[in-house]
Amino acid sequence: MNKLFETAYIFANNEKNSAPENIKYWRTAAILELLYGSGLRISEAVALPKHILNSQNSMILIKGKGEKERLVPLNDQTRDCLFQFRYHLEAYSPELAQKNALFPAKGKTGHIARQVFARDLKTIARAALISEDLISPHILRHAFATHLLEGGADLRIVQELLGHADISTTQVYTHLLDEHLKKAVFTHHPLANLNNKS
Repeated sequence: MNKLFETAYIFANNEKNSAPENIKYWRTAAILELLYGSGLRISEAVALPKHILNSQNSMILIKGKGEKERLVPLNDQTRDCLFQFRYHLEAYSPELAQKNALFPAKGKTGHIARQVFARDLKTIARAALISEDLISPHILRHAFATHLLEGGADLRIVQELLGHADISTTQVYTHLLDEHLKKAVFTHHPLANLNNKS
């Protein structure tokens, strides 16, 4: 994740970028921040209205699957990146910036398609020397959940943040945590070396 973020910001801050590239790379970095920082589905992220930036609230209301609403965090780093994206959008494409979508496009939905971000994410992954097969918008959501669980977050809280109706859907993220915990025990427990010798 660190390499992915580092590369996304290198692309966004490149002074040789054209105006369209500035918009695209800041948009990619902003959506990357949203998916990993808030656990949003890509369909939820691209459909966000621009007015979410009007509030200084650290939580935003998301309408997910089945019109179910939930609150998700919007950290300062994500907010700053979103403002950078909007700054470049308003400077270079003021007409597009007038649309209600946070990530506007000229199509009938009024916002970019999730496939557009998926393609742009692959570009960042290639530049970061990360296999494209290992990266997708859903993987970022998966990383959000897994890293929360590894950090000690309660499964029910992660369920709420992801907007899962059933806890069993959230439990699929615990398989990596199980491996992480086993490795910790076998590596750090005083009897681990004894067990390995027998």
